[in-house]
Amino acid sequence: MSNKAVISIKDLKKHFPVKNVWGTDIALVKALDGVDLKIESGKTFGIVGESGCGKTTLMRTLLRLVEPTSGSVVLSEELTRGQFSCNNLEDLTSDELRRFRRQIGVVFQDPMGALNPRMLIKDIVSEPLVIHGKTDNTRERVIELLKNVGLGEEHRYRYPHEFSGGQRQRIVIARALALEPKILVLDEPTSALDVSVQAQILNLLNDLQRKYDLTYIFISHDLSVIEYMCDRLAVMYLGKVVEEADTEELFSNPQHPYTKALLSATPNFEKDKEKIMILGDVPSPITYLDESEVKLATEMTDQERLEIKAIEGKGIDYIVRSSLNEVFPLKKIANEHYARVK
Repeated sequence: MSNKAVISIKDLKKHFPVKNVWGTDIALVKALDGVDLKIESGKTFGIVGESGCGKTTLMRTLLRLVEPTSGSVVLSEELTRGQFSCNNLEDLTSDELRRFRRQIGVVFQDPMGALNPRMLIKDIVSEPLVIHGKTDNTRERVIELLKNVGLGEEHRYRYPHEFSGGQRQRIVIARALALEPKILVLDEPTSALDVSVQAQILNLLNDLQRKYDLTYIFISHDLSVIEYMCDRLAVMYLGKVVEEADTEELFSNPQHPYTKALLSATPNFEKDKEKIMILGDVPSPITYLDESEVKLATEMTDQERLEIKAIEGKGIDYIVRSSLNEVFPLKKIANEHYARVK
């Protein structure tokens, strides 16, 4: 039996205009191009893909930091609690949006960039409480939050530069939990940290999820972290979800060629594991308006031919970028496993 979806994303699109020197729109960057996802309550949903595939734009659209071009984000009763005029995120008033954002905490990729270097830790962690007018027992609440993430009350009167990277990320997590959110959005929370510290942060996140029954949206391009943390997983490529499945199913039975190439790139100790190279350059997501019918080229480019020639006879499997540009509809592969394949 599947859990109830806490957020449902339906055909979400976000196109950014590209202007020429006179300020006229000449093209669109399709950062999100028709994304459908259901995020289940109490689970960890992973979003994986290379830089520029639309992961962070999806997160920003979910928080309505950027307005979607079209599509909808539907919030469950668990988030709205009957207090909003509707359950569509794009139709919330500014007051409702402010209340909705209390339910979502965000942990960013770079902890130093996310913390104000001139503020004491006690002020950083209590900032959400002050903004949302929850200033009763602030001191006790800050101490409790710091203890939850493995820091002591003696840390309150220090500045961010006095901490290590892992400790700074713990402070960011403490601040994200200040308003007792239902959902935490984790945007590459361990990519700026040492490997040993990564493990501590991931274990801390698992403990906090169990303790507070949190739902995580986990954005990363580190597949070993994703495999460890996530219950379900969506693979993104150029603004589209190309495959979605439960983590175990996706790792054991990848269907889309891009997913197979990503999984083959994860470091492991198997000497005879097949490696699949992705040849060619990442295509541009820009669509020019005056030739709006032109699709991304699916013919092999000269660059790809040269790269194929260079690895010929070396027994290396490969896929070429241009072959990924042909978009197929999402097809059901198995129970709850979908992929864009022929």
